[in-house]
Amino acid sequence: MTATPVDPRIGPPNFATERDMLRAFLDYHRATLALKCEGLTDDELRRQSSPPSTLTLLGLVRHLAEVERTWFQRVFVDNDAPMLWSGTVDFQAAYDASGSSRAEAFAAWEAEVENSRRVEREAESLDQAGYQPRWEEEVSLRMVMIHVLLEYARHNGHADFLREGIDGVVGA
Repeated sequence: MTATPVDPRIGPPNFATERDMLRAFLDYHRATLALKCEGLTDDELRRQSSPPSTLTLLGLVRHLAEVERTWFQRVFVDNDAPMLWSGTVDFQAAYDASGSSRAEAFAAWEAEVENSRRVEREAESLDQAGYQPRWEEEVSLRMVMIHVLLEYARHNGHADFLREGIDGVVGA
């Protein structure tokens, strides 16, 4: 069993404005995903540790890069921005990390996270509207931040299970 990685996350505050609270919880969950992958090799990150599922930690990183792009870049900046790993809007394509590496997946994810943070910082309020092309309707920044936060929370549960199957590390 591998030692549990050092936890670098900063917990969300108990009291803050709505925007600061959403930002803090989203960053906490982003840091949780990174922590779940800490100290693993590319092969371990690509390991399908819960057969028959093909889900991997690296696939989750790639998927969440697509989530960031889809909900911030495509909604608030460029509705036609291409997906990272699909010529169509196919979220399943990102899960196939068989030819991917930590460097490739994390570079894409980190770039999308930074872009998402920029989009959020530059928005005047949580009420700022963007257009979700898949739904063909407007959505607020507030809704997007909550939606992306829920995506991370759900997938971090998967990441916890996957990490335990790889080397027995649990928690955080």
